[in-house]
Amino acid sequence: MTTYSQQELASYFDHTLLKPESTKEAVIALCQEAKEYGFATVCVNPYWVSAAASELSGTNVGITTVVGFPLGASTTIAKTLEASDAIAAGATEVDMVLNVGALKSGLYEEVKRDVASVAAACKGRAVLKVILETGLLTDEEKVKACELCVKAGADFVKTSTGFGPGGATAADIALMRKTVGPDIGVKASGGVRNLETVQAMIEAGATRIGASASVAIVKGLQGEGY
Repeated sequence: MTTYSQQELASYFDHTLLKPESTKEAVIALCQEAKEYGFATVCVNPYWVSAAASELSGTNVGITTVVGFPLGASTTIAKTLEASDAIAAGATEVDMVLNVGALKSGLYEEVKRDVASVAAACKGRAVLKVILETGLLTDEEKVKACELCVKAGADFVKTSTGFGPGGATAADIALMRKTVGPDIGVKASGGVRNLETVQAMIEAGATRIGASASVAIVKGLQGEGY
């Protein structure tokens, strides 16, 4: 298994804080940790994007936020407006939740339109990642979801919200990577709490890791949380 320097490892991470009770002080601390360790982005709820943007101004740390989170069952216009508002506030990456119920209903064109609408709002302004919530899907549904996301213009596919059943697995990452090919990002999130797991995800094809235990992980320690 490949070993990574702390700096190399940190560059994979969206340093995440999505708990509803998170305070402004906690968001600022998250941003300070991201600057210190060189994480790719912080991932915060939309309300905190402007605070994160202010704290991270002039740095190379991006700002990820979530849309249609955590259920994915918002209307397309609501997701699109939420994404546009977050980008205007300073978000550089958007993690939207796929409409899982529509996918399971076989409403594939509606699922694709949902993603495509948010992709259009992000185009040239922000990276779009689509959360599949893999713990709710069969392998066949995971493949179909990935195919729809690619066709709709997503930049990444992502495993989980961290609020649903299960979480990221190396098997799911490998399946997603095989389906989307080499040019689309794959993000592992949900239950990623130690270095061994991160290494397995990267070896399976992940190009980004979402975790709240990022600091502990890059230090080679066991972390807790998302």
